[in-house]
Amino acid sequence: MAVIVTVEIPGGTEEQYEEIMRLFGDVDWFPADGLIAHAAGPDGEGGWKVVDFWDSEDRFLAFVERARPIMERAGISSMLPTVQQAVNVIVR
Repeated sequence: MAVIVTVEIPGGTEEQYEEIMRLFGDVDWFPADGLIAHAAGPDGEGGWKVVDFWDSEDRFLAFVERARPIMERAGISSMLPTVQQAVNVIVR
């Protein structure tokens, strides 16, 4: 079952996000299995927000375990993910 994952990163910045994406470029497992789509941007309240679509919650959680050291290296230690069932995902 596909899921929508929304990750709130209080105090997160575009610079931190760009560093994370640069570091992901150095690993052979990114983009991770199960990732359908990814979007990120400022949350309007001084932080950063990520919205992903995954083919399952288990695959998202497996990704988090691998990605956590990279995120911490970029200075992200606090994330607030929520996971919801996706009824439909359309990618153009």
